[in-house]
Amino acid sequence: MSRFDTLLQSIARTTVLCVGDLMLDEFVYGEVSRISPEAPTPVIAVQRSEINVGGAGNVARNIAAIGARCIFVGLIGGDEAGRTLSAEIARESRIEPLLVCDPARPTTRKVRFVSEHFSTHMLRADWETASAASSEIEQRLLDAILPQLQRADIVLLSDYAKGVLTERVIASVIEAARKLGKRVIVDPKSANFAIYRGATLLTPNRKEFVSATRSAAETVDDIAAAAQDAMALADCEAMLVTQSEHGMTLVPRVGEPIHVPAMPVKVRDVSGAGDTVAAVLAVVLAAGADWATAMRAASAAAAVAVSKNGTAVVTPAELRRKILPHASLAAEEKIIGSEAELDLRLAEWRREGLRVGFTNGCFDILHPGHVKVLTAARGACDRLIVGLNSDASVRRLKGESRPVQNERARAEVLAALEAVDLVAIFGEDTPLKLIKRIVPSVLVKGGDYTREQVVGHEIVAARGGEVLLVDVLPGFSTTSLVEKAREGTT
Repeated sequence: MSRFDTLLQSIARTTVLCVGDLMLDEFVYGEVSRISPEAPTPVIAVQRSEINVGGAGNVARNIAAIGARCIFVGLIGGDEAGRTLSAEIARESRIEPLLVCDPARPTTRKVRFVSEHFSTHMLRADWETASAASSEIEQRLLDAILPQLQRADIVLLSDYAKGVLTERVIASVIEAARKLGKRVIVDPKSANFAIYRGATLLTPNRKEFVSATRSAAETVDDIAAAAQDAMALADCEAMLVTQSEHGMTLVPRVGEPIHVPAMPVKVRDVSGAGDTVAAVLAVVLAAGADWATAMRAASAAAAVAVSKNGTAVVTPAELRRKILPHASLAAEEKIIGSEAELDLRLAEWRREGLRVGFTNGCFDILHPGHVKVLTAARGACDRLIVGLNSDASVRRLKGESRPVQNERARAEVLAALEAVDLVAIFGEDTPLKLIKRIVPSVLVKGGDYTREQVVGHEIVAARGGEVLLVDVLPGFSTTSLVEKAREGTT
């Protein structure tokens, strides 16, 4: 078992108490092709919309998505947005919601209008009351939070300055957590870090850090120097400054700063990336990992999150694929078990702008000829999917004496090759159905075929793709190898 798998097992046993400002995030997607005749503003032709649990609720969703349990305390109004949020959170099996309702204030709601074609945010409309919760609501929040501290492995305060995390709530929670020996992570909004005094870790972004410390924060040394004064003020053990494409820097009270560069990724939407970082830091630290491990996991999770539209969550499988070198993935993780799983991988790769290639065959006994084709195929793309004939398909094509190895064995051998990114088993005589689903940018076959003989060539060509024929190695074929083995020759 890998260290990553061991970490995931530990994460599954952790519970995070998350407290913060809950929001309803709505995204309205459409195309912009004209300017309004009524005013010089673009007109968006709405095509679809979606809702997400946002703010601290997105932190809770990320905690649950990565495999931990989350006790979530937040505030809603007595309105439709509040009822929608309650219903959405109730669907999350790993989240235990303890929502306090304040009929005197609206549920925080943000509607973003997004150009589908350019993935550009055009406008955001907000419904909110950002004032601090009343003393009565403060007490109700504390009555919900404090009894849960004993159950939690770590506490995460997600401050969006919408009124939940008042100075009284923050101080009471941190004091009670420290008495129980519980670490507290704060994703801060206030420039006055002193209100978070006693927390274990503060995770400001660069803009928040600059505002709070009045420093340039242009280099790791700048951040380290300014963070020492800020940590003394906040009496915290460490400070993590996130810097978008420039990575993240952790400065401990004792020891050297740790900097983790950002992972290269095609950014689609940065909404909620900070939520993902805070959530992953919390669960990985709660699982017993050190600062560096937690930072690397958080950096990888952020890279996954910003490659998606909207306020997105990160799954263990996505995190695994981002953290581990691709060749280190276990063979079974490369073998696709369903069409839905294939679609998920394809969507992920295309969000990252990766070029997908495809080749296929029976691969009954893997030989150098196969390896040459697979290596050449992988060299022509960023990710290679291999279509593998099922046992029944091989029998129809090759006769009842074939295959020599069953489909699972053949799939595992292929998946063990570094050149292969996914193996998809198909039951038809040809991979046409699979090719239609994948629509690869590159379709590869051995040079013993002509372009017109390659199944699916017209589908790939119609989408501007490439058909690549690789010269075969003479003297190698599975059929001849099988015949030699049966004759007892070498």
